[in-house]
Order: sequence, then structure tokens, then C-alpha cells
Amino acid sequence: MFFTTIFLHNIVFAQSGVFSGRVLDASSQVPIANVSVYLENTNEIIETDSRGVFLFDVVDNGYLNFIIYKENYTSKIEEVIFNDKNEEVIFVLEKLNLQIDEVEVTAKSGDNFGVRKLRNVEGTAIYAAKKSEVIELQNVTANQATNNARQIFKAIAGVNVWESDGAGLQLSIGARGLDPNRTSNFNTRQNGYDISADALGYPESYYTPPVQALKRIEIVRGAASLQYGSQFGGLLNFVFKKGNKKKQIEFITENTIGSFGLVSSFNSLGGEKKGLNYYAFYQRKQGDGWRDFSKFEQNTAFASLLKTFSKRLKIGIEYTFMNYVAQQAGGLKDFDFVQNPQQSLRTRNWFKVNWNLAALTLNYKISEKTKLNSKVFVLAAQRDALGELGRIDRPDPMRDRDLIRGTYNNFGNETRLISRYNLGDFTSTFLVGARYYQGFTTNEQGNGDDSSDPNFTFLNPTDLEKSAYDFPSRNIAFFAENLFNLNEKWTITPGVRVEYIKTASEGFFKKTFIVGGQIQSVRRFEDFMENPRSLILLGIGVGHKISENLETYANFSQNYRSINFSDLAVVNPNLIVDSLLQDEKGFNADIGIRGSFWKSRIKIDASVFYLRYQNRIGIGEIIIEDPVVIEKAVAFRTNIGDARILGLETYIEADILSFLDKSSKELRLSLFTNLSVIHGKYLSGQSFVIGKNVELIPPVNLKTGLNFRWKNLKLSYQFTYVGEHFSDATNAEFVSDATRGIIPSYNVQDLAFSYSWSRFQFQTGINNLTNESYFTRRAVGYPGPGIIPSDARSFYGTITIKF
Repeated sequence: MFFTTIFLHNIVFAQSGVFSGRVLDASSQVPIANVSVYLENTNEIIETDSRGVFLFDVVDNGYLNFIIYKENYTSKIEEVIFNDKNEEVIFVLEKLNLQIDEVEVTAKSGDNFGVRKLRNVEGTAIYAAKKSEVIELQNVTANQATNNARQIFKAIAGVNVWESDGAGLQLSIGARGLDPNRTSNFNTRQNGYDISADALGYPESYYTPPVQALKRIEIVRGAASLQYGSQFGGLLNFVFKKGNKKKQIEFITENTIGSFGLVSSFNSLGGEKKGLNYYAFYQRKQGDGWRDFSKFEQNTAFASLLKTFSKRLKIGIEYTFMNYVAQQAGGLKDFDFVQNPQQSLRTRNWFKVNWNLAALTLNYKISEKTKLNSKVFVLAAQRDALGELGRIDRPDPMRDRDLIRGTYNNFGNETRLISRYNLGDFTSTFLVGARYYQGFTTNEQGNGDDSSDPNFTFLNPTDLEKSAYDFPSRNIAFFAENLFNLNEKWTITPGVRVEYIKTASEGFFKKTFIVGGQIQSVRRFEDFMENPRSLILLGIGVGHKISENLETYANFSQNYRSINFSDLAVVNPNLIVDSLLQDEKGFNADIGIRGSFWKSRIKIDASVFYLRYQNRIGIGEIIIEDPVVIEKAVAFRTNIGDARILGLETYIEADILSFLDKSSKELRLSLFTNLSVIHGKYLSGQSFVIGKNVELIPPVNLKTGLNFRWKNLKLSYQFTYVGEHFSDATNAEFVSDATRGIIPSYNVQDLAFSYSWSRFQFQTGINNLTNESYFTRRAVGYPGPGIIPSDARSFYGTITIKF
């Protein structure tokens, strides 16, 4: 007891304070806004405000090590002795004649509450003139224990969030009219390497990293197709934290309890010693879910080692493990949703995922101007879906359940070389890279038992009742981009990507022939398809700096998406998939303005985009007569036509108190508005879709709210409105099985608090503050079929302790 008392005494009375600094221009002595100031001791960065001021919360007295950086200025490394009596410290930066902006820093973005754009060059990538956003998680006040995407992505314009479960087990976001299902239209990565099931044949993400483990989330829209793969959605990259460089051992525990039996414990260990940086965590999360029959258990673990062998060479290794078992409440009919959205009509549906992901990274600094990065990654994973897939407007017949099992074994390598060189009076940057990817996916479908237990075992594993397929795939790609700094204001970035893709399927499926309501026969059909193809994608971006803090940008990039062979293998009584599906292609174009003005009181990123989608595969379903299985109307997925999608995406943030000259280093109030207005239309294709609205596009998507900070207290309020839209290409308003129809408009409010004191942090909040009843999706298969209701009002509380 004596030692415990002494230990707690040392925690509570640890030295703490606020370090305040100001950055000035060396020649004019004018304050410089939006300077990135990196504090190595805490691995954090803050951007200076309109007065050039920045501040850090500091726990211990002693030496503080800063890296100070801004485009068009020299970078500076400073060491300062801190004590709680320090006055404001002045730093000065000198202007450069050349634009050099490849310094790798990670901004905390203290002045804009957690969002910024990617710099023209970061690491071994070029982002100049691309629409990009970075969510800095350290400064986002939200329900992180449940990966609440509505709050986490609140500053990303145009993102449509599907809420399939309240626990955040799977992330489902889409943009610009692209299907949000398991984020399959983004190239989804973790620390720069792939994490989806099969990047070519089945690009769905069953694994989502815990937000507590992340330092930032990077999003690059369709123009990312040249560097990161040809998807229409672009890049979504989760960047993990690293161990504290100034501590040999740092332990952090974060524990959450919430509504509906939510219990989450996240524990991390990190540090650095003799050039070896390490970071590891384990998270256990479980809950009962809001709806009946929706309990879950999840375990996630991660470990990374990064060894600095010299100033030139760094080698890292990472491993991720995740598994969860979740009961799925299934979908509802429209009438049932109105009567009681909490109810469940399916008591025997379960879902299980096991994920093993490893990566080896190498960073080599060839010279001061040239760097090499290479990543090798491997995935071994499996997911099982068990339950009754029959129409939701009919009772569960209590027959043998349907079991679908997918295994995903793939590996790949991506290598990049980036180099700066002088061209005239300015510095340009050249990037070249290569990628090899090989995937092997299997899909089996047959009968499971007729119980209600999570028994993921086939009744007849040697003679499955539905289908069994192998899906090998291979991809070889080469890409190049060049950032030309034409002068102090103009940049141009052309690029090219050359791809070879080979996808194949081999296996069998069975069909049941029925005559007069009686099964006449069951026949087995052997199936083999192979599709090799090559393509070249082109793109270009142009940037113009209006002022020191404001720029315009425009880009054009071609896109391509190969068909999902594994979709063809699933026997689903709610739809038939066209066996002659073809790849989709098209392009993205953006033009926008971003930065800050009015003495940095207002920050803005506003753009208009044009997305042309050719040979689009229908996300909704088309009713046809199926002459083979049962003579009835069924849903049909096929290439339905060419679509045009136009939209306005805006994010505006205003420092309210600065207008009243009341803003200070300890007091901030920010108003943000994230608005997208999008319209999509089918221009050609099948006769039944020409002139129809493109599905899954809310015409208005609004997120607005307030962020408040006073010393160590933070408050975030958010209002979300999503307009009414269609869930299928025929623009059906209602069907009896609820798999297609209108998604009604809805609004949701969220409130979150955070308070830090010494080594402790306390967080609490209310999601769906006014207890709205709404839904974001209609499902054809799992987790439905039918309407998937979103969670009612919920509460959470979190305590974090750092040791």
C-alpha cells in the first residue's frame, strides 16, 4: 500500500505546463502561419496560427527537441530547455529560392482540429495538385473505441457512410456515388501496403485498424489511381503510431464502457532504444449490440519493429492479427422497421473473420536527393458467413443454414524511387515505381447445420450443395510521376501507369431444376474462366499558388476496376449475377481551391469534380425472369450502362474567436461545415436505366458543428444530414423484400467531450443525441437481406492512462 501511494503521488504531481513559441520570417520579422512544428519528445506536431504562435502541453521539465518546417523556407532543428516559468520562445525561418517540400512530418494540426492536406511531396510519394485530406487522430474528439466513421470522417467532403454495426467491426465508406460496401472502391492500405481481402478479385476490407492505434488517416481521391492502383475511389491509408522516441518504455491503457454492453480495452507498449523503435498493442472489444441477436467479440493485435542501421538505412517489420465473431440480426422489411427497428427476424445468422497480415519495409537514402522505399506484404485470412439468406418477408424456415467460406492468401511487393533534381532555377521531383501482386482466393458455399449456434462447419465438405471455386490473380504494374516546379507559383505533375492484370476462376456450381413446385433434378456445372489484359492509365495535375497560404489545383486521371470474380460464385436467392460481367473504366477530374485566408481565420477546401463511369455494374438490382432455377422474378446484377457524376465538395472551417480577437493559445472555438452536392445520371446502356439517377448518391450530404478547446478541455458537437436517395439503378421506391428501395433522408447529432490532466485523459460522449430512427443501407445478402437499421442513442466513457 505504501509503494502504491508513492506511485500515485508521483503521477499526480508530475511537472506539467504549456510551452509557447512563435515563428517569424527572418527578413521581415512577420509572423508565419501554418508552419509545422514537430516536438520529437512527444512525437506530435502543431501548425502555427495566424500570429505564428504554437503551443504544446509538456509533462516534464528538461530539453525539448523541435523540427520546424514550412514549404519555401529552410527547415530548422532547435533544442530548448523547458521549465514551467518559460516565456514565449521565438524561432525564425529563412526563405528558400527553391521549393523543397519532402520533409517527413506528421502534423497534429492543432489549429484546424485534426484535418489537413498532404504536402506536395511526402515520403516517397507525390501528392501535388491532387485532392487529398489527412485526418490527424490525436486531435479528433470522437468515439474512437467503436471506430465511429460518422465522426472520424466528419471533415471529409462527399463521404457516404454505411452503418452496418454499432461496434465499428467493418468500415464501409464510399464517395462520389461509389458503393460503400466494406470500402471496396478505395485502395485500402495500412502503412502503405494492402489490407483488403484480394486487391484484384475481392477488394473488400473485413479488417479495420482500431482508431486508438492510428496517428493519421490519409485520403487521396481518384487521381491516386496512377500511384496506388486504378480504383475509382482513390487511396485510403491508415498510418499507425510509432513508439515514443524519447522513452525506452511507454505503456498506455485505454478502457471504454458504453451502451448495449460495450466493453473495450486497448493497451499499447512502445519506445525506442539504440535505434530500435517498437510499438505493439492488443485490443479486446465485446458487446451485446443495440438490436436483438447482435452480440460480438473482437480481438486485435499488432506489433512493429523499426531498426535504424545508419543515417541511410532503416528496416521495419510488422504483424497484424484480428479475429471476431458477430451475430447478425439480419434485415427488416419497411413495415417492420417502422414498427420496431430494434427487432430481429433472423436469430441464426453469424459472421466470423480471421486476419493475419505481415509486412517487411526498407527505406534507403541513396543520397540527399534520392530515396528508395520497398514493401513486401503477405496476407492469410478467412471469413465465414452462416445463416438464412432467404427473403426477409418470409419467416425463417428453420432449415439447414447457408454457409459461405472465403480464404484469402496473397502477397506482393511495391518499390518506389523518388529523386529531386534541378531544372532551371527550381527543384523538381521525379517518382518511379513498380508493383507485383499475386492473390489466391477460394470461395465455398454449402449447407451448415440447422441450429442457432455459431457452428461454422459444412455438413458435406466433400460434396458441397452450392459451389466451390478457386480465384487466382496476378498484377504487374509500373508507374511514374514528375512534379515540375515551373516557378514560385505554378506546378505541373504528369503521370502514367502501365498494368498487366490476369484474373481467373475455376470450380463448379450446382443448379436446382423445379417443375410444378417439385425438385426435378440437381445438376453440377464445371466452370473455368481466364481473363488476361493490359492497360495504360494517364493523368496530369496543375497547381497554382495564389498566395502564401492559398492555392488552386486541377487534375485528370483515368481509372479502371476489374470485375469481382468471387461475386459470380455465390448462390444467393435474392439475386442472379450476370456471368458475362465486364470490367469498368472511366476517369476522375477535379478543380478546386484550398488553404487559408483572412489572416488564417478561415480554412477552406472547395472543389468540383466530374466522374465518368463506363460499363458500370449495377449496385441495385434489375428484375428479370430466371428460366433455370425457379420461374419467378429475381434480382439481376450486370453492366447496366455509362454514368456521369458531377459534384461540389466543400470543407470550411472558421476560427470564431479570432474575429473577436479573443482566440488564444489556451482558448479556441472553431465552426466547421462539410457540404457535398452531387448528382449522377445514366447516359446510355440498358433501356431501363437511361435517364435514371445513379444509385447510392445522396444529393446533399452535410456535416457541420463546433469544436471548442479551453486549456485541456475539448468539446465537439456535430450535426449530420444525408438526403434521400435510391439504392438501385432502376430507382425503385419500394419492393416487398426490402432489398431495394429509397434510403430516406435522415439527420443525426453527436456530442463528445475530452479532458486531459497530467497522465490521464477522460472522454465521454453521446451518439445519436436525439435518438433518431434511420437506416443507411439496404442489403441484398449479408448482413441482411433487407433494411439494416442504425443504432439508437448510445453513451460511452473512456479513461486513458499513460505510464
